[in-house]
Amino acid sequence: MSQSRTMSLVESIANVLAGFGVAVATQIAIFPLFGLRTTLAEDLAMGAIFTVVSIARSYCLRRVFERIRARAECSNAAGQRCLGGAATGLFKRSGRSVRVPHSSRTPR
Repeated sequence: MSQSRTMSLVESIANVLAGFGVAVATQIAIFPLFGLRTTLAEDLAMGAIFTVVSIARSYCLRRVFERIRARAECSNAAGQRCLGGAATGLFKRSGRSVRVPHSSRTPR
């Protein structure tokens, strides 16, 4: 089953936000060990910046791996060539496009 772009984004945001508190707490605990003195507001601001970067990174990697999975699914469809990704269910046979029902697609 394919994951939509929206759900990829939702998953990435949930994952990163869950780690936000841990990251800020780690900054508060670790920075003084390296002689860095920051306020809570600075820790929260740095955490927010790293969170935005992490969401973008996680989303992009998820989409790359989803594309790899879809291409592998297409190449596994015996005698068929995918048009627009396996998630569309649109394949080409003998010069004409046909929609393959979901139940007959190659299992993962």
